Amino acid sequence: MRLTRPMLALTGVVAALALAGCGAGDDGERDVPPTATGSLEHLASEVKCDPDMQTDADTIRQAICKKGKEKYILATFATDRGQREWIDTAKDYGGLYLVGRKWVVVGHEKVLEDLQGRLGGDVEEGIDHSGHGGGDGGDQKGGHGKHASGHAGHGG
Repeated sequence: MRLTRPMLALTGVVAALALAGCGAGDDGERDVPPTATGSLEHLASEVKCDPDMQTDADTIRQAICKKGKEKYILATFATDRGQREWIDTAKDYGGLYLVGRKWVVVGHEKVLEDLQGRLGGDVEEGIDHSGHGGGDGGDQKGGHGKHASGHAGHGG
């Protein structure tokens, strides 16, 4: 079976939904190192991860890593365009993404904060379309910051 871009994006979305919690708040500036570059194996070694490869294709390589009890997804891309298309598709499902040059990490806020301290990169937040909450009609699109409502039970 040949892996296509939509199939790979769907794999990433499913992984993001499975691993990512609700959003992050901007709680101040932190020192972030220069953004790391390199292969999936190089990035994994930087964060002391023994990657469990899930996808190994020409356009995307994706693995599951563990940090304590938490799991996260580490993905590398052949092109900047392929990475941006993947992120744009995945962000429609919510979650948090640590983004570097041709790589993305998907996971919970605390894990991404730790990894950002080692890999650099920027945290991007997906859009939550789940609609949980009291039907207040609040628009949760756009920007970083705390979600408006309906996120009881998501810890970070």
